Amino acid sequence: MIDVRQGVDAIDRALVTLLVERQGYMEAAARIKQDRDAVYDAARIEQVVDRVKTAARAAGLSEDIAEPVWRKLIERCIAHEFVAWDRIRKGG
Repeated sequence: MIDVRQGVDAIDRALVTLLVERQGYMEAAARIKQDRDAVYDAARIEQVVDRVKTAARAAGLSEDIAEPVWRKLIERCIAHEFVAWDRIRKGG
């Protein structure tokens, strides 16, 4: 069990590193998008989720894990992008 937990912990550290990179893209999007209404894009959300589900199937990841995880990730990334968009525009 110790080895399993160490493996999970290593994966978690790698995921944090990847999420930092993803967050950077959300901040870049906040700088690029001139209209705050463009931050939330329902069509893009579904495109991302569809691509993730396809990748999950190909890699052997359960869609029952992948889809809700990505939907929550997208939700939180959009919330972060709104904050970044407001901060950039308000000079804060």
